[in-house]
Amino acid sequence: MSIDPFGEELPRPRPDSHVIGQDLAQLSIEELDERIAALETEIGRLREAKGRKLDSKTAADAFFKAGS
Repeated sequence: MSIDPFGEELPRPRPDSHVIGQDLAQLSIEELDERIAALETEIGRLREAKGRKLDSKTAADAFFKAGS
């Protein structure tokens, strides 16, 4: 198999999202920065959802404890 030195280089396909544990060696610094930003945003969203669930659980625990 020979390589055409004048052939056009095909662009690498970019995955739509980050996959935990995937090989990061082929990603550029810019791609890594984009993924870090996306994951930090997702962490914030997860923390907010967890906070809402904890608030609901606390309210439910107080309601049922008061009724005992």
